[in-house]
Amino acid sequence: MLSSRNRMRRSSEFGSVMRSGRRASRGDVAVVYLPPPPDGPEPADPPRVGFVVSKAVGGAVVRKRVQRRLRHVMRTRLAVLPNGSLLVVRAKPAAATARQGGV
Repeated sequence: MLSSRNRMRRSSEFGSVMRSGRRASRGDVAVVYLPPPPDGPEPADPPRVGFVVSKAVGGAVVRKRVQRRLRHVMRTRLAVLPNGSLLVVRAKPAAATARQGGV
């Protein structure tokens, strides 16, 4: 499970990442990354990750399963993100049928 310190929950954070972040897409997911501000000292906030799994992915059970898999994958990759960075992971509809190792 991803700790609550590392999860984005406010829509203002999602909005700023989606508006100003760098986008990349591959396979079953798309990501938008907003690095910490380059000037000033390193932020004390840990990196935070938000997830977007729309109804296009599937029903509630399928969406929740995809979200749990994405959280598990991101938990192991948090160490490579700098403090203060924000990342949004968006599941594409194909993520519903992806193998466990594929997402």
